[in-house]
Amino acid sequence: MLLLAVTACGGGGGSDTGSGGKEKGSAAAKATASQAKVTIAPKDGADGVDTSGALKVTAAGGKLTEVEVEDADGGRIAGKITAGGTGWAPATHLAASTEYKVRAVAEDSEGRETTEESVFTTLKPKNTFIGTFTPEDGSKVGVGMPFSIRFTRGITQPEDVEKAVTIKTEPAVDVRGHWFGNDRLDFRPKEYWKPGTKVTVALNLDGVEGRPGVYGEQAKTVKFTIGRSQVSTVDVKKHTMTVKRDGRTIKTIPVTTGKPGYDTWNGRMVISERLKVTRMNGETVGYGGEYDIKDVPHAMRLSDSGTFIHGNYWGGDAFGNYNASHGCVGLRDVKGGYDSQVAAAWFFDRSMIGDVVVVKNSDDATIAPDNGLNGWNMSWEKWTA
Repeated sequence: MLLLAVTACGGGGGSDTGSGGKEKGSAAAKATASQAKVTIAPKDGADGVDTSGALKVTAAGGKLTEVEVEDADGGRIAGKITAGGTGWAPATHLAASTEYKVRAVAEDSEGRETTEESVFTTLKPKNTFIGTFTPEDGSKVGVGMPFSIRFTRGITQPEDVEKAVTIKTEPAVDVRGHWFGNDRLDFRPKEYWKPGTKVTVALNLDGVEGRPGVYGEQAKTVKFTIGRSQVSTVDVKKHTMTVKRDGRTIKTIPVTTGKPGYDTWNGRMVISERLKVTRMNGETVGYGGEYDIKDVPHAMRLSDSGTFIHGNYWGGDAFGNYNASHGCVGLRDVKGGYDSQVAAAWFFDRSMIGDVVVVKNSDDATIAPDNGLNGWNMSWEKWTA
């Protein structure tokens, strides 16, 4: 109301267009103008802007009260105004090849506001990377399943990449990431997941500089659910496997494991692949021509190096009696895998990706945490170090 009254007085009756009226109006405008000044970087119209570190908003002669940054689709970039109100920075990186609009408001000590806007476009990367991940979106998995990402390029700025992957769970549980080398990042809780847990992973990799000049190009949400608990324990000395469902023993199965010189790994292993039938060739795991079986039934992978728990129709009386394999865990089966009543078929039909198979009392070492999805063989202290 004060501004309107001053303007009316300065107008000298409305139809007066003389210079005196203009001078009075200009003086009034100066008297009421905010003393706050907003500066936005990058400047309006800028192109090829870096996705990290380039966006900043500052205020002089006053304090910022509002900063909005959004892309053309209305997606907002979160940020925080500093305690003194003199600056603002985004809480995350920007996407590549994207136009952003910035609107910032500041007020001076008298509460008078000033507004500044800027529109700019981020850089278009020449080199990019993506992450291939497991489990798949929408899947139901066992309690041992980590969320594992393998990157197509070696990452030299792991903190920036890991920060761009967020995991929320229902019910809430602390989930941490661990790097294996520079191209693999796994996430898991301290203990096995609780059955029924719902997991949502946001891959906000678009625009993340994973290594100098190489940027991520994924913006994806992945959801999966934890099913019932199934943990099976193989005792190499006893030649048995005890299957526990939700903490209760439901079956004990005679097995055969690795013979001397080909001992089965000890440790906690996670089923990462299920195959009704597959070919197993010793050439692929460094055993030369020692075996080549084209129709191994009911096979489930436990390691990247070739450890499986699978049906065995050639083992004779080994099951429950002695160890005869080249390192795998064998269960009695029939050629063709047609009999649903044999041990291998029974176990296969009741297993899922992410179930845990524990091997103990073997003469071999404990399997490496990065050999398959087997990070459970690393203590929580080392995992989070």
